[in-house]
Amino acid sequence: MRVSAYSRVRSAGISGAALAVALAWTPVAMAQDAPAADPTAQQAPEATDEGEIVVQGFRASLNSALNQKRNETAAVDSIVAEDIGKFPDSNLAESMQRVPGVALTRGDGGEGRNIAVRGLGSGFTRVRINGMEGTAQTGSSDIYGAGNSGRSFDFNVFPTEIFSSLSVRKTTSADVEEGSLGATVDLKAPKPLDFAKDFVLSATARGVYNTISKQVDPRASLLVSKKLGDSWGILASIAYQRRNIREVGYSAVDILSANTNGLDPDGAGPAALQPFCTPIGFTPVSPAVGTKGATATLCSTNNPRTSTLTAYNTVANLRRADLPNTPGSGAFLPRLPRYVNSEQDTTRIGGTLTIQFSPDDDTDISVDALYSRYDVERRDNYILGLSFGRSVTNNGQPMVSVRDIEFDQNGSLVYGLFDGVDVRSEGLVDHWISDFKQGNLNFRHRFTDKFEMTMFFGINQSVWWGPKRFQTFMDAIDTDNFSVDFRDGEATPIIGFGFDVSDPANFTYAPSLADGTVLGGFSFQGKPSKNQTDNLTAEVNTDWDVDQGLKLKIGGQFRRSDYNAYNSSPYTADTVVRALPAGTSLASITRQISGLDELFGRGAPASWAAIDPDKWDGVFDFDSIRFCRTECGAGASRIREEIKSAYVMTTFDTEDALPVKIRGDIGVRYVRTDMLAAGYISVAAPAGSTPTNLRGQYARVARGYDDWLPSGNVAIEPVENVILRLSAAKVLSRPELGQLAPTSGITATTRTGNINNPYLDPIRADTFDAALEWYFKPGSLLSVAYFKKNIKTYIQRVTSQIPFNQLGLPDALLANTNTAPTEIFTIGQPVNTPGGPLEGIEVNAQVQLDFLPGFLGNFGILANYTHVTSTIQYVLASVNGVPTVTTTADLIGLSKNTASGTLFYEDSKFSIRATGSYRDRYIRGIPASPGSNLQGNSPNLFVDASASYAITDNIKVILEAQNLTDERNNLYIDSTRKDTLFQTRIGRTFNFGVNFQF
Repeated sequence: MRVSAYSRVRSAGISGAALAVALAWTPVAMAQDAPAADPTAQQAPEATDEGEIVVQGFRASLNSALNQKRNETAAVDSIVAEDIGKFPDSNLAESMQRVPGVALTRGDGGEGRNIAVRGLGSGFTRVRINGMEGTAQTGSSDIYGAGNSGRSFDFNVFPTEIFSSLSVRKTTSADVEEGSLGATVDLKAPKPLDFAKDFVLSATARGVYNTISKQVDPRASLLVSKKLGDSWGILASIAYQRRNIREVGYSAVDILSANTNGLDPDGAGPAALQPFCTPIGFTPVSPAVGTKGATATLCSTNNPRTSTLTAYNTVANLRRADLPNTPGSGAFLPRLPRYVNSEQDTTRIGGTLTIQFSPDDDTDISVDALYSRYDVERRDNYILGLSFGRSVTNNGQPMVSVRDIEFDQNGSLVYGLFDGVDVRSEGLVDHWISDFKQGNLNFRHRFTDKFEMTMFFGINQSVWWGPKRFQTFMDAIDTDNFSVDFRDGEATPIIGFGFDVSDPANFTYAPSLADGTVLGGFSFQGKPSKNQTDNLTAEVNTDWDVDQGLKLKIGGQFRRSDYNAYNSSPYTADTVVRALPAGTSLASITRQISGLDELFGRGAPASWAAIDPDKWDGVFDFDSIRFCRTECGAGASRIREEIKSAYVMTTFDTEDALPVKIRGDIGVRYVRTDMLAAGYISVAAPAGSTPTNLRGQYARVARGYDDWLPSGNVAIEPVENVILRLSAAKVLSRPELGQLAPTSGITATTRTGNINNPYLDPIRADTFDAALEWYFKPGSLLSVAYFKKNIKTYIQRVTSQIPFNQLGLPDALLANTNTAPTEIFTIGQPVNTPGGPLEGIEVNAQVQLDFLPGFLGNFGILANYTHVTSTIQYVLASVNGVPTVTTTADLIGLSKNTASGTLFYEDSKFSIRATGSYRDRYIRGIPASPGSNLQGNSPNLFVDASASYAITDNIKVILEAQNLTDERNNLYIDSTRKDTLFQTRIGRTFNFGVNFQF
């Protein structure tokens, strides 16, 4: 009989040595092969005569996961596929919402992308795929970070169908490799000898419909498994999905105080700064007479002064407490108020191949291969007011007249009516591809009754390749009657443009004027680019039964991670905007963006004209644009880490020798980390020597550090079906990869920059966990857990306001950006800062309602709630690296309250369930723009549902729905004002399909 890992039962008995260890040690817990639960106390999934576990249906999936949780010594929660090739949810990250303490972070289209565990964001969570640490990186819209270049794992790279289970390990032990403060997530693909039958074939075909994109997209998967005799097996799976995603909404990009782009016309200092074009007769005149065509009656050439004294003074008289002498410093306006239309064409494909050999119960050898590819082309279009994000250099806000304006008591804009506003129709095409591939060899052999060895060797590669990120825009200059209206109290405004934005004739596309007026154009944003991470893992683990109930585990591991990234720069000559050729009209290269008035509302135009990127390409030939890399100043970096570790750990199990059962482990892991960080910094090159007048200067840093990481876990069963778990450990999480590269760079259009820090130390913490679990009936659980993490060190980005010409960077970086070297840039650098405490509680319930009469007994309930608090001191501003303004707040990414609830019904043929997942507000970034203390995410509640019906034993129909309540995600800035930064509507999504099994 072949016995699976979940059904292995050890013989009873306890040695004196094991008893001594158990009684001498109390504080902690996390075991590997704990004894199976008493089958009379906990209902197990169906088992075949050969001992393999067969999971069919949502209820059996829950029971299997509950068995795994009970048999572990650590805090481990699992999700098991409810059928062959059928995960409980259509997205891996969304599946984990049901796990206590897990909060979902959504990305483009509302799809689950990352997770936070017990208040710690995705950068603190490690993910292992088939036992090996993996890296998965994708791009995203700018508001969601524009892409992941760190250690965070993007779950949306992978189709769910290629995995059979996942586990969230919230506490650690010495034999689990380090690197996580939040959790270690294990994703496992199925193996052929796990199945009871010699031959298995499962195929699923679905259609996916979304109420915003209004298209039906295909999704399909296939799994085939075959046993070859009693010892060999082979399994292959493949999954395919194509999606057309559309989301519509509003974006402010940022919220700036009115003084940010104001003008000091006489150079008299902050008190004389004028936030807008001054009214006729106002002293001092701003812009000063002669500045870019300004006169006593004109703000700029052909742009009349129409500001009213009342409106102007309303802005100027609002002043922040930290800038009491600066007019407009307390008046906050959207930087680029705009409507958003974002469309994505995505293709996701994945597959696995496993060959397994197990001649007897003592030997198991397998070779696993896994591949996934996520190909996305995103097309964003915006119609926006541009002037509020520009200074006088770009003919921006100082040339705008304010005719009427209103603010609330906190300085947030309620209503504004403006003249002289530049309006832009902007389009962005961003194409990226994420590839992941992994191969690994697993070996396990029990040499004697007391000694077992396992070995693992694996390699994987994650590549995020961006062949194109291309922006086109056309402008309408000095338009009148532009309005932003929040007066109805909604989170997003009604934007009025004052002219017909659907008529291309109202826009221009031409070279810029000599005074800096931009009349349309195009730009490239660091593409082509590539991030590639190559990982290698080799490990040996030994397991020696010292005595009955006492084991000694010793092992060692070597890991190497090699991260390489580069981007590209276009030749400066190729970035010059050219006029439309003779005979080509602007209308001939545009298209209409339509539907936002119906899909989003909020005053959005029925349509607006936008440059069609394909038609633009046909006129100006995108392929003729030349790119270069480090030889002309583009960025490149490399982070190579070699990690050598060894551990020793004792596990103990008193089994039935004592009235109280005690099992656990205690051990220590030694880790040596050696790091090489290298990169290129842009410096000036002799004029004409490179296509950009820039070149790359190489920088290199090598360093290493050691850590001793003790850990221990214990599970005590004081009475039958009740488990008390205690765990304690020292843990660490390494800095994000992008922060370690010895590079610097700026974004001229937003006047921001970053200087990285290869000398960052890891984030280290001491942790303690305690949990009480009551398995009060088969398939049911009530539990409560307490956790505390003393975070000793932290990493945060400290910003300073510095003129560009004091950064030591070449002026050539500002070429063709209309940004002057004297302008102020917000420059950030990651630094180690003191940490702080984090603690919280989890409450979890899984209840089978089989005590109810009739069909009501087929119902069940899942519910969990987590409350977390933390205290971190953040540096909001600094001068020469010395903090000048600080604040205390929660950890970035921490939601104080998260909850999930599921009501399900399942009988022999029909299954249905609905899940609601709530996430409290959380901080996305600290610090924010001057005058604002943070960027945050508003609370949200997403409701999903799923149903299936078995027509026969081999055919099942499936219906799934996501976001039934049409929830919108809302990002805001400042904890007091909560001004909306971004809100889109993603709509409801419906999956309908059929599954065949043979």
